Amino acid sequence: MEILMILTVGVLVSVATYMILTKSLLRVILGVVLLSHGAHLLLLTMAGLNEGSPPLLGEDAASYADPLPQALILTAIVIGFGITAFMLVLAYQTYKVHKTDNFDELRGTEDD
Repeated sequence: MEILMILTVGVLVSVATYMILTKSLLRVILGVVLLSHGAHLLLLTMAGLNEGSPPLLGEDAASYADPLPQALILTAIVIGFGITAFMLVLAYQTYKVHKTDNFDELRGTEDD
């Protein structure tokens, strides 16, 4: 199962890298979102995909699931959502002012 997850992480990171290197501002934002999802999946996979009882239910279970990676990833998802919303607002304001989301057109000239 870990091999499948690592391959999924590789696909997510490669697609995110391709999208970040494009000239469209919206694609760059979507690439950052995909990269963060790949990082979340990588953290969860590296923590181990073990079967066990949920934590803090009792002392009679043979093994417990580790809640720390899940808590870290949940916090990272919330922070990533806030950053994504902020980047989308900035992209919308940039599009409203300049009427384009192409980085070549947003670069300007040497006279500016």
